[in-house]
Parts: sequence; structure tokens; C-alpha cells
Amino acid sequence: MFITFEGPDGAGKSTHIRAVKEFLEERGRKVVLTREPGGTTLAEQIRELLLVKSAEAMDDKTELLLYLAARAQHVSQKILPAIEAGCDVICDRFSDSSVAYQGYGRGINLGLLKQMNDWACQGLVPDYTFVMLLKPADALARLKKDGRELDRMELEDIAFKERVYNGFLACAEARPGRVVTLDASDAIETNRAKILEFLEGWLETEKR
Repeated sequence: MFITFEGPDGAGKSTHIRAVKEFLEERGRKVVLTREPGGTTLAEQIRELLLVKSAEAMDDKTELLLYLAARAQHVSQKILPAIEAGCDVICDRFSDSSVAYQGYGRGINLGLLKQMNDWACQGLVPDYTFVMLLKPADALARLKKDGRELDRMELEDIAFKERVYNGFLACAEARPGRVVTLDASDAIETNRAKILEFLEGWLETEKR
């Protein structure tokens, strides 16, 4: 099974990813955790280019191509081999992030973006995607509360983040069979229970 988590930084994806890993492993399944951009040595190097603050503004096309380059390497070298070896793969972000950030956020043509994404992913699509929805102002407040330095994407203005939020909503509406939305402003325990209940149902179906 290939599971992805999406949503803005500060929405609590990492907490739920760890819970899902533990849940699956307790049921005897082999699990690989990974993230985007990143997941391999080369893709992590591209991540540094994408997220570091620089005096030189990054062109939107450059940004998209770097994300897709990291994804192509990630899929080829880590995700597909893990799935073929019988592992469940849980990924923090995947192709839906490109739709939200580069498609809705930057305004890149969605049809072109889909073609490029499909090519970079070798046609790989998550089995299930959990989207943690959190209003941009609330997400920023959480990040500031953590006290860590914000990266290049986290420093984008509120208008960009509103477009990204709408992009995640659009992804969920377009793919109801694959995408499960959760209100990240709810208690962590509430969302964890919803996610694990969903996966428990999937595992019971698989046994039949």
C-alpha cells in the first residue's frame, strides 16, 4: 500500500505518519517512511536547493522542475523498489503537493502539470491520501509557536498560502475515492482515530 499525507506545514502530518507506521507494523506489515522533496541522497540535495532562502528569486518553472526531478529520483530509487519488495510506503507529501503549490499557488497550467507529474512518477498514484486541512493563518501561528526558522516556502505570503489551501481542497473534491480530508484544527487524538479506523477498514477488506 502506498499512503501519502498532504497539507500545509504545521498541520500535524508528521505526528499522524508515525502513528500509521506503528499501527501497520503492529499488524505485521513492513513499512517504509519517506518524504518529499527528498527520500534519497540526490533528492535530499535537491530539497536543500528548493527550501533554502536565497538572495536570487527562484523562477516558478525552475521550482517545478526541481520538485519533479526530486520526485522522479525518489520514485525510481526508493518508492517503487520498496513497494515491489512488499512494503507499505508512507510518504510525507507527493504529487498532490505539486498540484496545490505549483498549480494553484504559482498558477502553472494544471493539464501540463498533470502530464509532467505522471511522467516523473512513472504513473504511480497513491492508494490513499490523507489531507490535513488547516487555514493558512492558523498554520503560520503553529510554525511560529514552534520557534523554528521558516524555510523559503513557509515564508511565502498569505495570498499564496490561501491559493495552496484551495488547491488541496480541489484535489480532495476531484479524487473522493482516494483522498480523505481531515480538519487539522481538531484534536490530534480525534484525527488519529479517524485515520486508523479508515485503515482498519481497508485491512479488513483486504483479508476478504
